[in-house]
Amino acid sequence: MLTFAQVHFGVNSASLLGILYLLWAIIYLILTVAWLSQRGTRLRGWALALYIIQLVFTPIIMLLIGTILFFQGWRLDPILQFGQFLSLLLILYLSIKDIVINAVYRDR
Repeated sequence: MLTFAQVHFGVNSASLLGILYLLWAIIYLILTVAWLSQRGTRLRGWALALYIIQLVFTPIIMLLIGTILFFQGWRLDPILQFGQFLSLLLILYLSIKDIVINAVYRDR
């Protein structure tokens, strides 16, 4: 009955980063599945395999990171929270670049 009595929800920068990770993982998964359903026939061999691997593992990893940060982020030191923030910026940049490149090449 009191199994989850130790779960702590705090509103700090790490838990907000966790929420951003969770939201972006869902958005990225939806956009990449939509792109793959439209343009998947043009990909062949290694390109299709690498894209499917990216499609599967990236959102899973981002969901795990977001869950960990949301539930356990209150334990992180400020320098570790800053490191997670920089990692989030890198992931956002690379995923937005991936989505924009796919949208540009779709119009050609």
